[in-house]
Amino acid sequence: MATERAGDLGSGSRRATSCACQMMLSPERLDLPDYEYLAQRHVLTYMEDAVCQLLENKEDISQYGIARFFTEYFNSVCQGTHILFREFSFIQATPHNRASFLRAFWRCFRTVGKNGDLLTMKEYHCLLQLLCPDFPLELTQKAARIVLMDDAMDCLMSFSDFLLAFQIQFYYSEFLESVAAIYQDLLSGKNPNTVIVPTSSSGQHRQRPVLGESSMLEGVEASLFYQRLENLCDRHKYSCPPPALVKEVLSNVQRLTFYGFLVALSKHRGINQALGALPDKGDLMHDPAMDEELDRLLAQIPDLVTSVTASPEASCLPSRTPHRAGFSWRPLHHARKVDAESDGSTEETDESET
Repeated sequence: MATERAGDLGSGSRRATSCACQMMLSPERLDLPDYEYLAQRHVLTYMEDAVCQLLENKEDISQYGIARFFTEYFNSVCQGTHILFREFSFIQATPHNRASFLRAFWRCFRTVGKNGDLLTMKEYHCLLQLLCPDFPLELTQKAARIVLMDDAMDCLMSFSDFLLAFQIQFYYSEFLESVAAIYQDLLSGKNPNTVIVPTSSSGQHRQRPVLGESSMLEGVEASLFYQRLENLCDRHKYSCPPPALVKEVLSNVQRLTFYGFLVALSKHRGINQALGALPDKGDLMHDPAMDEELDRLLAQIPDLVTSVTASPEASCLPSRTPHRAGFSWRPLHHARKVDAESDGSTEETDESET
């Protein structure tokens, strides 16, 4: 028995490695050393997560086999469903996870936009928590601030406006933290070459002042701002918008505010395309692949469709149900709960937004 298990584990490991390598293959892999490329693509992150889930669910997985588990895990990574109902630390762990979460949020709740519904920041945060229960409120608030600017945070927002602002804030969160610090330094006239040495008596130098209304309205010189951002992109390896597109955004103005910069990023078509998680704004309410899949599923249950159509209340019932199948080994019970709660929010109407 021990030999069989060891053989199964070895086979599963080989299959997992094969799936992981196929998932990460791209032409630029030939330009980097092996270990550097694996680190850049976060292959070890997924291997570690897969093994952790294997150990946590070993009783259930033993019925299907380790090889099948690894195959399905990496298939879910390729499909982007591996982030559903996972903890926030995992969904932000890699750029692929972040893009997958953005795509999942769009596909699950695009009917909000199709219905023309306007929601508050707290309501959008509730939708985010349906996919990630511990999603931090602070990130949702920052995304709403991009849309609302100086308006009250309880104002209503369209789905497309919030989604595009949320994409920038969520995907580039670390980059934007550094941008806010640079902006504040430029406002205060601080020398960019100044180095702050930490002391044991105080750690206050690590905390940047919050951007107030006066600083938001005052703005900074766009050319100087870009020089600092260009250096920032060169120094750091975390995700940031393509420098050429950032330069394009800043070349159209002489001065700009911090939130004006964020608004420009969120509305820039090229940055959205470079990130690759969402379609263009005009296509946000359309998802032919999802609609085709839903039609296929509905076609498999003709009796249910017939009974719903014949019902007098048919016009009040949702015509489609979003598909939210995630990786099945860990979040299955969560997926059933969320699907049951969301059945009443999928009615499709014509898009009223431009």
